[in-house]
Amino acid sequence: MGQKVNPHGLRVGIIKDWDSRWFANKSDFGDLLVEDYNIRKFIKKNLYAAGVPRIEIERFADKVRIHIHSAKPGVIIGRGGVEIEKLRTQLEKMLGKQVYVNIVEVKQPDMDAQLVAEKIAANLENRISFRRTMKQSIGRTMRAGAKGIKTKVSGRLGGAEIARSESYHEGTIPLQTIRADIDYGFAEANTTYGKIGVKVWIYKGEILKGDAAKAAAQREKVERRSRNNDRGDRDDRRRRDRRGNGDRRNNGGNRRDARREGGNR
Repeated sequence: MGQKVNPHGLRVGIIKDWDSRWFANKSDFGDLLVEDYNIRKFIKKNLYAAGVPRIEIERFADKVRIHIHSAKPGVIIGRGGVEIEKLRTQLEKMLGKQVYVNIVEVKQPDMDAQLVAEKIAANLENRISFRRTMKQSIGRTMRAGAKGIKTKVSGRLGGAEIARSESYHEGTIPLQTIRADIDYGFAEANTTYGKIGVKVWIYKGEILKGDAAKAAAQREKVERRSRNNDRGDRDDRRRRDRRGNGDRRNNGGNRRDARREGGNR
């Protein structure tokens, strides 16, 4: 069996950061970890309609700061900030600590793997064909500027008796390359036939630091110069060909004139 690894977990500490950022003693670590899980579960359940792909948690002594990434921040904030204040009060009551809530807007929902997976799952629940919704999602993400996307659905597809998996992809998905910025999302669709799992991988390009970034920029510059030179050579060849064709046509005309003169004599 293939050993599957979460693309985000594989890159944490290298090109990606932790979603929970705090330090605790060994005796408190387990309780705080469960607390983080409950915070995420509570927020995700209450704000699912707002499109929440990621929740970051930071802790300081007796304070908790929560960063909620959302495609629809207006839904969370509410009119005059009423909804966000209600959410903050509920979280303070749940945790027994002072809570600060910060909303981060997701500017391109089509480039976020979790939101794309949730969109496919919602379409499957609305009885839209899985092939159609997957291909539409791939098209939208590639138009948004992704270098590659892969989608996979598993379960009783189309109400079939036997569960199966189907996947579609476009572009490149270098899962083994650690410096490749790959976003991963998972969602479940609750259909009348049972659950259908949806997985999405989106490749956004390479993240390079220091000397590697300089080398990549230099390589890109050299490639661009080479492409420009090739284009110039092609243009020169075309000009020479046109000139040669023109000369050949003139020679043909001269020969015809010479034949005519010979016939007249």
